[in-house]
Amino acid sequence: MRTVEEHQAIVAGLIKARAPQRLSLTDALGLVLAEDVTAPLSLPGFDNSAMDGYAVVADDVAGASAEHPVLLPVAEDIPAGRTDQLTLKSGTAHRIMTGAPLPAGATAVVPVEATDGAIDTVTIRATAKIGQHIRHAGEDVTAGNVVLRAGQLITPAALGLAAALGLAELTVVPRQRVLVMSTGTELVAPGTPLQPGQIYESNAVMLAAAIRDAGAEVLASAMSGDDVDTFRATLDRHAADADLIITTGGVSAGAYEVVKDALAEQVEFVKVAMQPGMPQGSGTVNGIPIITLPGNPVSALVSFEVFVRSPLRGAMGAPQPGRPRRTAVLTEDLTSPRGKRQFRRGVLTGDDVTSYGPPASHHLRWLASANCLLEIGEDVIELPAGSPVPVWDLS
Repeated sequence: MRTVEEHQAIVAGLIKARAPQRLSLTDALGLVLAEDVTAPLSLPGFDNSAMDGYAVVADDVAGASAEHPVLLPVAEDIPAGRTDQLTLKSGTAHRIMTGAPLPAGATAVVPVEATDGAIDTVTIRATAKIGQHIRHAGEDVTAGNVVLRAGQLITPAALGLAAALGLAELTVVPRQRVLVMSTGTELVAPGTPLQPGQIYESNAVMLAAAIRDAGAEVLASAMSGDDVDTFRATLDRHAADADLIITTGGVSAGAYEVVKDALAEQVEFVKVAMQPGMPQGSGTVNGIPIITLPGNPVSALVSFEVFVRSPLRGAMGAPQPGRPRRTAVLTEDLTSPRGKRQFRRGVLTGDDVTSYGPPASHHLRWLASANCLLEIGEDVIELPAGSPVPVWDLS
């Protein structure tokens, strides 16, 4: 059987990044920058007031106090957005609002709280130091400097900076476009009455959510029965714009294995030394990478976590594509099959971890409430309580 590491390497080699793309700021959140962003202008772009108050010459209000206020005529009113260039003469004040351009000649701003707020002759009851409450041009960003780096995740703050610099688009690593297909004649969509022998389809819903959670785009979540022609037609109908195809089911050793039957010449089907998720497949269909996962729901999602999630995020430039891993202390005795790496559902509490539910691949309920996977090596058949065990943090 193929080792987990061998199959991880093969899957990672199939998933490739798309060419960088320019997107509007509204579409760039959560993506990764493909190139540095250089500031086309300085921030602030001009000296401006940091307070609502009065622009003054600092020397004109030296010694001002509540007992000995200084009175200055108000020569101008400067709201934010005023565009004409003004000059403050010594012995006068300009009423000014936060963010408004500072008039030439002004050396300080007195907050309105230290005045009587008058609009003709203002009474100033506090001194002002040179530079007080003035935002100087370029003190945040200097034009020509790199302000965002390639490989950086685009956050709301990064978008705010880009917008403040007048940028309407950013060059990003695009999302991977993924087609999800689940197979099985027994499957029906949730909300449809069940006939005897039928079950509700859950893998496509689950994997589509996992793909979106990883930051990629789901092109479609399609279902197909166990007819080869129908499967191929469904695949062809949805796959044209896909960067990656993920199927579930139809890869085991029995009859009616539609994925195997349809793709035997394009996909390598193997057994991986792991539990759950032993039957796996990988290859390309019409040049598009395809990963074929087993059909049991726990096997499908665990396989996605172990093989697909990290390279999928890596292809989108994610700085930390993999799940956080750590070592925890086992709170119970466990056994594991020799020769297979076991991924057990678990609950991680502080430094302690407890397995959660049976190891069989159809027990989806337990995975839904787990917050980690315990990774038990191929050569381990017994783990006593108190043993250190590697865990994948799913939280």
